[in-house]
Amino acid sequence: MATVLSVSGSPSASSRTSRLLRHLDKRLAAQGHDVIPLDVRTIPAEALLGADFRHPAIVEATEFFARADGVVVGTPVYKASYSGVLKALLDLLPQYALAGKTVLPLATGGSVAHVLAIDYALRPVLNSMGAAHIVQGWFTLDQDIAVLDDGTLTVAPAATEALGQVVDQFSAALGRTPLLAVAG
Repeated sequence: MATVLSVSGSPSASSRTSRLLRHLDKRLAAQGHDVIPLDVRTIPAEALLGADFRHPAIVEATEFFARADGVVVGTPVYKASYSGVLKALLDLLPQYALAGKTVLPLATGGSVAHVLAIDYALRPVLNSMGAAHIVQGWFTLDQDIAVLDDGTLTVAPAATEALGQVVDQFSAALGRTPLLAVAG
């Protein structure tokens, strides 16, 4: 089917956001997609903060975006916006890195007060990067995501249902996205 890049914009190694994305990656893989996970926190800070476009990790991330048919972008919400490490990566990508791609924006946070961060902070950036189609995103409360002692992730039933729907809509949209040419 399609190649999906699954980008976690969390700076934390024990991130609920990252764990949730990897959980959703399994659903996409079960639907026949080739999923490439990318945790932005694993990119060296000197490459991100120094805007080193030639750093091998930045070159590799850029290639992942170029290869993908669709991109899932997940971020924790801080101060009503997406994470700084995600911003640092997006700033280093080509202006139209999302041209011709279907994008699923996801966010996690501690309060429903942050629910609009997807539409007012993240979506405009994804749109400016040329995304062909940004499907309905989803905000999941931190309290709805639990990691058990054995490392197993559990998601509250209502959140599981909603996430399943948006992931399935994203998966279906991957087959319908027209490839757009980017003017040079």
